[in-house]
Amino acid sequence: MNKLTINNLHFLDFTVAIPTFNGANRLPAVLDKLLEQTNLEEINWEIIIIDNNSSDNTVELIKNYQTNFINICPLKYYHEKQQGIAFARMRAVSEAKGEFIAFLDDDNLPKHDWIWQSYMFGKKHSKAGAWSGQIHGNFEVNPPENFQSIQAFLAIREHGSQPYLFDAGNLRLPPGAALVVRKQVWCASMPKQLAFKGRLGKFMLAGDDTEALLYIYKAGWEIWYNPAMHVYHQIPQWRLEKDYLIRLARGCGLCIFQLRLINAKKWQIPIILVKTVLGNLSRLLHHLFKYKGQLKFNLVRLFEMEFYLASMMSPLLGLKIFFKNKIQAFKVFNYE
Repeated sequence: MNKLTINNLHFLDFTVAIPTFNGANRLPAVLDKLLEQTNLEEINWEIIIIDNNSSDNTVELIKNYQTNFINICPLKYYHEKQQGIAFARMRAVSEAKGEFIAFLDDDNLPKHDWIWQSYMFGKKHSKAGAWSGQIHGNFEVNPPENFQSIQAFLAIREHGSQPYLFDAGNLRLPPGAALVVRKQVWCASMPKQLAFKGRLGKFMLAGDDTEALLYIYKAGWEIWYNPAMHVYHQIPQWRLEKDYLIRLARGCGLCIFQLRLINAKKWQIPIILVKTVLGNLSRLLHHLFKYKGQLKFNLVRLFEMEFYLASMMSPLLGLKIFFKNKIQAFKVFNYE
């Protein structure tokens, strides 16, 4: 078995981390796919489940599955009481023993060689801090017309057969689903708390994936697309309904300004502010002019309009986060 010792701590080669919330009906398919993984004879790996306050029978399910993995790898269960996938992933990193940590959502079904392809890519690309592959959509119902133009918002990524570096400077990054990171890189790059906690609340603020990757990029690491890694994202009907998609568009758009500030210098902030407001205002007006007759019945065009509008308004959320952080820092300073 391949093993790595860092700072006198014993590490495995690979950790599959699965955050879940009421995923007892979805997890069996994911775990069954992990049981079918191939070419892992020389890889020492583990699976950890991070239960983010489920009220279903997730605990019992994992206990039953642990016997299936006895001769394959450890299957461990942890409960994370702070709600939000950002907290669940942070907990996964703290518990993981792997040199590489692969995040799978509880509706991601990996191809039989996904772990092996993920591991080998990390070994071959020593400057890669994070990498992701192809994410295909398995739809319960047919998606709306022209869905390809917004499918990335539902973590579907099919970018061809050649590896390439993601364009982090323009926020072109992979989702947190099916993402692999180096544990040391994550621990050295992340702040104590991320601004975005996951899709909680009315607007489903969805910047946590991008925020984490931007900190990895800021620390000088590369972020790669590896087309040999394949995952199939299970997408139920309700994720293609108007209410969910509109909330998703707003949640993604409202994060834009704050995300662009992560790698910005102070003198660039006013420029980013003007570009964010005026750039998205221009896109919004162009979109309204081009599709004004379609917005009542074309869900994809409505999604795009809501995203541009929320992006234009995102500096307001950035201002809110700024003052919130200042207040928290003031309280900590006075407490100390």
